[in-house]
Amino acid sequence: EKCFDAEIADSDSEREIGLMNITFLDKNKGMLFIFEQEDYHSFWMKNTLIPLDIIWINSDKEIVYIKENAQVCQICAPINPKAKSKYVFEVNSGKAKEFNIKIGEKVRF
Repeated sequence: EKCFDAEIADSDSEREIGLMNITFLDKNKGMLFIFEQEDYHSFWMKNTLIPLDIIWINSDKEIVYIKENAQVCQICAPINPKAKSKYVFEVNSGKAKEFNIKIGEKVRF
C-alpha cells in the first residue's frame, strides 16, 4: 500500500497558505487540498521552501495529473493541470516516483 498521513486544507485561507514557509516535511506526510467544485485548480510554489510532487485527483478519486519535482521559485509561474480535479495532494519531491504513482490510479481517503 502507498500510505500517507495528510493534513487537510479545505478552507480558502488554508488552501492559500498550504505548505508555504515549511522547511521540512516528514517522509510520508502531505497536504490534501479539498475544493468545493471540480475544476482546473492551478498551483504555484510561492514561498514554498521545499520541492514537492503535486498530484491532482478528480471527484471519482482518480489521479488525473502529476507534477513531479515542483521547485522553489523566485518568479513563480502557475502549474496548470491538464484535467479537472476536486482534490490536490502535495508530498515531498520524489514520492510519486518512489511509490510508482501513475495517472489513472484510484486513491482512497
